[in-house]
Amino acid sequence: MAKDPGIGYKVVATVISVKGDCSAGHEAGDSFEISCHNPGGLCGFFYHDIFPTLSTFQFGGNLPWWEGDTIEIECSDRHNPVTLKLERSRR
Repeated sequence: MAKDPGIGYKVVATVISVKGDCSAGHEAGDSFEISCHNPGGLCGFFYHDIFPTLSTFQFGGNLPWWEGDTIEIECSDRHNPVTLKLERSRR
């Protein structure tokens, strides 16, 4: 298993909502630390889809539609979408 070197911002993911049945078992209120080195228990499909966003966010980047240190992202399962809130803070 890869060791998380603790670089960049600390990112905490919180499941805001689940519509339908998440095949990975995520439920609203679940919270875990996630990084480019540690999927933190996030579904592999979801982690794969958000990796470019996560790497930009973890290393201090911003996109024009992001405000502050919190963003919301949604998994790609259109029938059972899971929405995550990512919050970054200095280590």
